[in-house]
Amino acid sequence: MQDITGDGGVLKEVVRTGSGELVPRDASVLVKYSGYLEYMDKPFDTNRYRRSSRLMKLGKEITLWGMEIGLLTMKKGELARFLFMPHYAYGTLGCPPLIPPNATVLFEIELMDFLDSAESDSFFALTAGQQDMFPLQKVLKVADTERQFGNYLFRQKHFMDAKDRYKRASLILCRRPYSEGEQSQIDAAKLLVFLNLSFTYLKLEHPARALMYGEKALEIDERNAKALFRCGQACLSMSEYEKARDFLIKAQKEQPFNHDINCELKKLASCYREYMDKQKEMCCRMFARLRLPSAEPKVKSPLQMKENVL
Repeated sequence: MQDITGDGGVLKEVVRTGSGELVPRDASVLVKYSGYLEYMDKPFDTNRYRRSSRLMKLGKEITLWGMEIGLLTMKKGELARFLFMPHYAYGTLGCPPLIPPNATVLFEIELMDFLDSAESDSFFALTAGQQDMFPLQKVLKVADTERQFGNYLFRQKHFMDAKDRYKRASLILCRRPYSEGEQSQIDAAKLLVFLNLSFTYLKLEHPARALMYGEKALEIDERNAKALFRCGQACLSMSEYEKARDFLIKAQKEQPFNHDINCELKKLASCYREYMDKQKEMCCRMFARLRLPSAEPKVKSPLQMKENVL
């Protein structure tokens, strides 16, 4: 095992190499891990069997010093084993009842993904005036970081939190005017954010908002199939069948063999048929009431009255 601290406190063995850059110091990481004590086959701590893992911020949410040092040596997709000496793990006291005093522990760590939030953290620490002076490329990087955080939260089905991240990205991109040359880069970034916001509002069952952001995306790219599709979905949710059809037909024109678009058109046809059947049934009931005989009593003729008396 490789000594990565120089004092033998953290030893590392790479099981599977990763790719890309090393984890930066201010990143938020997504990891799978299992911790073992000496001579024990079962882990005393693991998150491998959880349905979903959460992003953890280096320097804040990772309690083991050795784990943080080890993560800084890893790349995305890497799987490694680390041996942490007591002063890089649980110290002289341990963590009763699971961890005895002065315990050396073995951790198997897989780095699933990470997001570098250093630029984003420094941006939001600035005043509004200082933020307006931020260079374009850094603004784009901050917005993309916020969008990536939103994507992660969306995949975890935390739609409200994802929406907040996407809104932050949108505000960053829309906060000041840009030159004509810069605007194309800003528009490309805004398009992705607006599409994500439209989809997220559909998940949150707010179709009017979903339509609004879908139309914002179409202002940037009027032939964007995904934006047309989202607008069609939103209109269908609001029972605006003609508008839904217009959007979906345009989307189909851009991507004729798109499975989702074609399925949505079938769904639209089914919903419209059901709507028309209900309208027909309601009209039949109304006219049926109009054809009912009058409930007023009939007036008898004098001859009928005479016959009754006799």
